[in-house]
Amino acid sequence: MPAISKIKKRDGSIESFNSEKITNAVLKALNAVKEDKKKPNLAESISKEVVSLIQKHFTHIIPTVEDIQDLVEEVLLKRKKHDVARAYMMYRQEHEKMREFKQYLGVRDDLKLTPNAITVLAKRYLLKSEDGEIAETPSRLFRRVAKAIASVETLYNSSAKKAEETFYEMMSSLEFLPNTPTLMNAGTELGQLSACFVLPVEDDLKQIMRTCENMAIIHQSGGGTGFSFSKLRPFGDAVKSTQGTASGPVSFMRIFDVTTDVIKQGGKRRGANMGVLHVSHPDIHDFVNAKLQTGMLTNFNISVAVPDAFMEAVEKNKEWHLVNPRTKKIAKTVKAKEIFDLIVSNAWKTGDPGIIFIDEINRKNPTAALGKIESTNPCSEQPLHPYESCNLGSINLSKFVRNGNPNWTRLKECIHNAIHFLDNVIDANKYPLPEIEAMTKANRRIGLGIMGFADMLIMLGMQYNSNQAIAFAEKLMKFIQDEARSASNKLAEKRGTFPNFSKSAYSKKLKATRNATVTTIAPTGTISMIAGCSSGIEPLFAISYTREVLEHTKLLETNHLFEKIAKDKKFYSKSMMLKVAQTGSVQGIKEVPPAVKKLFLTSLEISPEWHIKIQAVMQKYSDSGVSKTINLPETAKVDDVRKAYLLAYKMKCKGITVYRNLSKKEQVLYISKQEPVKAGAEYTGGHVCEECQY
Repeated sequence: MPAISKIKKRDGSIESFNSEKITNAVLKALNAVKEDKKKPNLAESISKEVVSLIQKHFTHIIPTVEDIQDLVEEVLLKRKKHDVARAYMMYRQEHEKMREFKQYLGVRDDLKLTPNAITVLAKRYLLKSEDGEIAETPSRLFRRVAKAIASVETLYNSSAKKAEETFYEMMSSLEFLPNTPTLMNAGTELGQLSACFVLPVEDDLKQIMRTCENMAIIHQSGGGTGFSFSKLRPFGDAVKSTQGTASGPVSFMRIFDVTTDVIKQGGKRRGANMGVLHVSHPDIHDFVNAKLQTGMLTNFNISVAVPDAFMEAVEKNKEWHLVNPRTKKIAKTVKAKEIFDLIVSNAWKTGDPGIIFIDEINRKNPTAALGKIESTNPCSEQPLHPYESCNLGSINLSKFVRNGNPNWTRLKECIHNAIHFLDNVIDANKYPLPEIEAMTKANRRIGLGIMGFADMLIMLGMQYNSNQAIAFAEKLMKFIQDEARSASNKLAEKRGTFPNFSKSAYSKKLKATRNATVTTIAPTGTISMIAGCSSGIEPLFAISYTREVLEHTKLLETNHLFEKIAKDKKFYSKSMMLKVAQTGSVQGIKEVPPAVKKLFLTSLEISPEWHIKIQAVMQKYSDSGVSKTINLPETAKVDDVRKAYLLAYKMKCKGITVYRNLSKKEQVLYISKQEPVKAGAEYTGGHVCEECQY
């Protein structure tokens, strides 16, 4: 009897037949009903019988995937494995639903990604034809990006083909993903690849409007922008050219905000800004209060730049001078604590403003000789000089655990490849302004970060709010920092140092290094959605929740690690999963064992002190900043915010952002006692539960 060699896929394409796929599918069904351990070779035995039937019935035609699945069910029922057959049928039905969902989005999923990943790829990343039809698959997206970034190798007499394969492999395996503009624009005519920009705002009307125009250009290409408005003269100050008075920084921020509102980033997402004002500015009260009014500065995150002297004045209840930036004269003297209390109170009310500890940022800036840094990118993790940009990328830590231990060897390899990739981006980039290209290439800042940290802790059996997790976080981030710098040093041996190296802090301690900064911990947002992991270094926000993906269609989603543990430990049930979705938490669920509850604490169940301890230890080994939100429950007090800000300063964080649940009407994850937890389109969470549609 001739051996079966080909199979027809659902899209009509023909591929080589592989009996291992049958064995693996049967094994999953056996696992679901706990029969895999009773008879270890059962899956292989069933697979062999199915192959025998295929060879018998399909001698002259190529079988389809559906033909083979029908035969698997036939063999299972013939062997009276009714529970296994039922599990296999459910598995088959659920995958059919997911295929229909992906087809509805117009995506051919050639990498078997999650529905969440496909949704965000279809919406933002996959290239479209002129009539709006999706024109590439996920694997082609990664191939497009890999090819574009690897093309730089010819500048350094290296193999572009070899680099392309390396870059493609680490992206398609979801071990590493670059920031959104690189995924969107690499290999396209636009070609703008950086996520983070800082633009100067001088006390001159023409320059202010020029900066606003430059911001629009950057937003249209997919980047985010940060500004310090601290040089602008305060409200009511003299304007000699018109014999009038100044309207102040907040009024100009409104112009930037409205401009952002009408410029979509590459037509795919809204623009994002960071607005910074130094705490000594006379308009600091107006700035801190700016977002109390609904609808004000909706495209801005705002942060107060706070020096050490101010924090010392707060702690000692001293007075603080507000200084006119135009005249350099004291405009008013107030109690430092009064301003600090206003910041704290408003952060409790709305989540804004955050604080950036500007002296700590400048102390740790390796290119301090170029002048002081005054602002950051929109999520505050990337301090930059005026006209500087930075490109980011993140390693998916959930891919680097093997048999309950970190896979340090593979992680090291990925770090070195990622640094190589990010350095290439600087040369492959098409910059929106010549000033940005000059400053960026002079410093060659890059930012390698991490995502899936919470997943990794769970896989290692570590509780997020524990000394064990803190110690591991320090070991992990030091390893990443050391290897990233080592990779940059090796690149410098082949490609040369960054041009401002001789003016930098490295010139006294290193022979050569390629990049002024190598590490940045970003929030990761949609790229962790594509990777199917937890975002950045955040804990899990919810264990289970509902998401509306189409009109009248909701999916019950869950953290895949919780689902796996629940099944392995035999406390999984549909009713239990629906209970978890009511609150997003497992803490009140009696079916969940205590040890599992400790592993699956959510963000709101972890005290602010532990959030800050994680941020601080990560900051210790990050060249740039750390994006981290200190999530607080709705019941948190104003004093909880005050303590968090003071602790962050004490622990040498470069900044801090707090968010109290339900302090804004719109948030990506809605947690309320009155109704089940709901996730918005932008929420980075779990995967579709087996009992998913209702």
